[in-house]
Amino acid sequence: MGKVGKLGRVLGPQGKMPSPKNGTVTANVTEAVAEFAAGKVEFRNDSGGNVHVVVGKQSFEAGKLVENIEAFVAHIKKIKPTAARGTYLKKMCISAAMSPGIRVDS
Repeated sequence: MGKVGKLGRVLGPQGKMPSPKNGTVTANVTEAVAEFAAGKVEFRNDSGGNVHVVVGKQSFEAGKLVENIEAFVAHIKKIKPTAARGTYLKKMCISAAMSPGIRVDS
């Protein structure tokens, strides 16, 4: 990371700067490239419990978007901690960038 840090002014604004947090700085480069090529997607939740994730692009077919959303919701339900009680998914909204959210019945 120390060697790449010098390129931060060029790579940073382009969104190409590697980061140890998202797994782009690793000693095993071939494994990292294979994971990202296979479609590895990372997601985090904020302090309010909201999860933000990219599930597709507007250019995707409607069926593919629905498939991606269903797969992500199934994954979230699968990783639910055993200690979590009550309703795990309260509501779900989907939106494009800079557009209003549309509530989805789960």
